[in-house]
Amino acid sequence: MKRLKWPSRLPIDPYILLLLGTVGLAALLPARGTAADVASGASTAAIAFLFFLYGARLSTREALEGLKHWRLHGTVLACTFVVFPLLGLAARGLEPVFLTHDLYTGLLFLTLVPSTIQSSIAFTSIARGNVPAAICAGSFSSLAGIVITPLLAAALLGNSGGGFSTDSLVKIVLQLLVPFLAGQVLRRWIGGFITRHKKVLGYVDRGSILLVVYTAFSEGMVQGIWHQVSPVRLAGLLLVEAVLLAVMLTLTWYGTKALRFGREDRIAIQFAGSKKSLASGLPMAGVLFGAHASLAVLPLMLFHQMQLMVCAVIAKRRARDPEAATPPRRSAGASRIAVGTGTRSG
Repeated sequence: MKRLKWPSRLPIDPYILLLLGTVGLAALLPARGTAADVASGASTAAIAFLFFLYGARLSTREALEGLKHWRLHGTVLACTFVVFPLLGLAARGLEPVFLTHDLYTGLLFLTLVPSTIQSSIAFTSIARGNVPAAICAGSFSSLAGIVITPLLAAALLGNSGGGFSTDSLVKIVLQLLVPFLAGQVLRRWIGGFITRHKKVLGYVDRGSILLVVYTAFSEGMVQGIWHQVSPVRLAGLLLVEAVLLAVMLTLTWYGTKALRFGREDRIAIQFAGSKKSLASGLPMAGVLFGAHASLAVLPLMLFHQMQLMVCAVIAKRRARDPEAATPPRRSAGASRIAVGTGTRSG
C-alpha cells in the first residue's frame, strides 16, 4: 500500500484543520466538572513545558552574536510591539458596528503577541531573503514577548480581558518566563537531546497547543459565550483582519525601503514583522483570559491562517523578482542558530 501524503498545494495548513477539529470537539464534548479541572491542570503543565522547550532550544551565545544586526531586529520589534498595537487601538472605532466588545478585545490582544519563528524563516527562505536575520528576529521577538506582551495587555486591556489583573501578570511570568529560563539553564545538558529529537518534540509542541485550545473553548462552551458571535460579526472580523495584515505588509516593505535596508533584509523584516505567533499567543491567552480565552484567541486563529496563505503567495512572487538572482547576504554568527526554535504553527 502506498503511504498517504498530504497534498502539497492544499491552501489550508493541516495544523489549522487540527485546531478547528479541536474546537469542534470542545463544542460537542466540552470538559465539565472534574474533567474540566483535570484538563485545566494538564493545560497549565503543557504551557510550562512548551516554554521550557523554547528556552532549551535557543542558544544564548549565538543569539547574542545575532544582535550585531541590531538595526534590523529593532525594526522588527518596533513593528511587532509598537506599530501593531497602535493599529489595534485605532480599530477601537470599529466597535460596536463591525466588532463586539469581546471580539475587539481579542483583536487587540492579537496585536500584542510576539512574531512567529518557523513560518518567518520558511517564507524568508522561499523569497531568498536574509534567513539568519529572520531566525534571530523571530527568536528575539518570542523572548521579548514573554515579558512585553503581558505588560502591554495590562496597560491596554485592563480588566476588559475577562478577569485580567496584576495576579495574571505574575502568573504568566511564573508560568512562561520561569520555565523558559529553566530551559536556558539546562540547555547545556539537554540541548543535544532536544536537537536529536526535535521532530518528536515538535509534535509535543503542537499537542500542547491543541490541549490549550480544547480547555479554553470547553470553558467558553460551558459558559455559553459562543452565542454572542454571529456570522455577520465573524465576517466583519475577517474584513478587519485582512485590512490589518495588508497595512502591515505594506509598511514593512515600503517603510524598510525608506529606511534603506537591502532587499534581503527587507524580506526578513516583512515576514517577521507582519505576522503573529499562534504558538505563543494561545498559551498567553489561556493564562490572561481564563474562561474568556475562546473568544480572545478566535481573532488570532483566523489571522494566523490568513497570514500563512497571503505570505505564501508573496514569498513565491519575491522569489521570481530579478533581484533574487543574487544569493542572500548572511549575518555574522546568525547562520549557526538552530531553526528548530519554534513549532510549525509558530
